[in-house]
Amino acid sequence: MENKIPLFERFTRKPLPFPRITIETDPKGKPSSEEYVIPPEHKAEVLALLYPFVGCPKLTARKLDIHENKKFVIRDFKVVRERGANLLVSPYYYNSGGTVIDWC
Repeated sequence: MENKIPLFERFTRKPLPFPRITIETDPKGKPSSEEYVIPPEHKAEVLALLYPFVGCPKLTARKLDIHENKKFVIRDFKVVRERGANLLVSPYYYNSGGTVIDWC
């Protein structure tokens, strides 16, 4: 049987092989937002896996999180797991919600 799930979605839905820290819980006490603890030596690999656009930036590049209106170095990105998906987010995600689509 052919896998009809798009390739990118397969990577974003499958949990990554790194430990997670619970940041927020739902009313029943179950994790609703977890942040992966990604070792520095795996950052480039994870960025390449989850970056949804052509031309993945280098870890030393700087981007602007348009929600926070602050620049950050790409190596400071975070990956959070919410609603069964891995989200590539800025270091300001928990302040203002900036995901990879909000970087410029």
